[in-house]
Amino acid sequence: MKGFQRLILTGAMALITSTQASAAVIDLFDYAFNIDGTVTNQAAPAGVNVGGFDTSTGLGTINVTRSGVGSHYVGLFVDHEIDEAINTFFNESGSTSGAAASGQTWEIDEPGWVFGDIYTNLGLSALDGTNGVPAGSEEDVSMAMGWDFNLLAGETGLISFLISVNAPASGFYLAQTDPDSQSSIYLSSNLTIRDGGGGGAAPEPATMGLLGIGLLGLWQSRRRHPAM
Repeated sequence: MKGFQRLILTGAMALITSTQASAAVIDLFDYAFNIDGTVTNQAAPAGVNVGGFDTSTGLGTINVTRSGVGSHYVGLFVDHEIDEAINTFFNESGSTSGAAASGQTWEIDEPGWVFGDIYTNLGLSALDGTNGVPAGSEEDVSMAMGWDFNLLAGETGLISFLISVNAPASGFYLAQTDPDSQSSIYLSSNLTIRDGGGGGAAPEPATMGLLGIGLLGLWQSRRRHPAM
């Protein structure tokens, strides 16, 4: 289907003489989830909340909740088009910013219509951490991001995916850029593991270390300054 569209859109480019709109038109062509090895295409499986996600533009927030002792995998695949009617869908490139967190997986690739393996890798829970369509090798772009994590008894994993036209202020994220429209789409995500009481995220080892240092300093201060 996309191969046929490619021929039509290439011909149409020669007929376009008007200037493009300042705001890019963003469409979501396809999306899919991998929840613990089960792939669901263009639908939200159990435990996935898409209430804050626009399935037409592919922008917004998706929240996933997982529980159960053992290992888990949560992955999201998105195939967006930027100003497709104006300048085709195969003139875009992908990029990354920052460093992925422990357990965070990702891939940017052509979505499989010609050479990409991103959708296959999503189904295998094995996103390969590569960018197959960097600047200079523009093509049809799709992005995917996932999390590998383990839960103990009583723990719940909360995964949030954010897709926006605004770059995140910090953290690791993927970007899809259309140089002809000067627009980009950004995909980021985070994982929070909460304890059984739901009272907050389980502290990371570094946080626990800082807490211990603080308590030690307080104890030493009390020894130097005994209560009157």
